[in-house]
Amino acid sequence: MIAGFDESSDLICRGVIGDGCGGDRFFFVKDNTLYAYDEVSGEMIKLLDGIISPQKISKKHCIITIECSGESIKFDLSQLKKI
Repeated sequence: MIAGFDESSDLICRGVIGDGCGGDRFFFVKDNTLYAYDEVSGEMIKLLDGIISPQKISKKHCIITIECSGESIKFDLSQLKKI
């Protein structure tokens, strides 16, 4: 469990080491905001606000995809911005 969340939640995913950006960090949506959490340092970084009705989060390479009820949001970790 990280930061009070269940790792099996659809709103949490973990970066794979060697898969691009954010290896071994957790990415999650809480209170309509995307965060990155480093379990080793305990550091939590706010990445993106304004996420409405998030349903699921996933990560492939440097792209985090957040499936919402009305849209799909892609966030590029290498540029630290929504694409």
